[in-house]
Amino acid sequence: MSLPSDPATVPEPAGSPFTPEEFRAALGQFTTGVTIVTARTPEGVLVGLTANSFNSVSLSPPLVLWSLARQSSSLPAFLSATHYAINVLAADQRQLAERFARKGIDRFEGVKWREGLTGAPVIPGAVAVFECAHRSHHDAGDHVIFVSQVAHCNRRIGAAPLVFHGGRFFSDLNW
Repeated sequence: MSLPSDPATVPEPAGSPFTPEEFRAALGQFTTGVTIVTARTPEGVLVGLTANSFNSVSLSPPLVLWSLARQSSSLPAFLSATHYAINVLAADQRQLAERFARKGIDRFEGVKWREGLTGAPVIPGAVAVFECAHRSHHDAGDHVIFVSQVAHCNRRIGAAPLVFHGGRFFSDLNW
């Protein structure tokens, strides 16, 4: 099956319309991992946020993507950052996920971190860390998609991940 080259000519799918709330609830049925994306602005300010919109793109070159809402107060900082770290959280890091999801606080206050090889903050104890160079970003609806080239990665063998499903965190998956 081939698709039209002009997206404007793609017909709308048939069926009943749905509300944004119904769409969000349906998306919530897809279980995801939980990450904290961190960066340092050119001025040296630390920025970080909880995100579950993380995915692999390519093995060669090693590329990953994540997305951020246009309305996020962190968007300008991430757009100006040359590098960031994607910290995939472990089951015992739920409090960090909740902290970095809150608005109006210094998310790094009292949080242990170390400078990664790319200069981005790395959170100890994560099940995996991807230190990335910002490669491109793309406007997509109400979000911006960040594509990045992985400069360094590591993983914590045997650690259980923190996951998100139906608007809730889960940490006991009975491995």
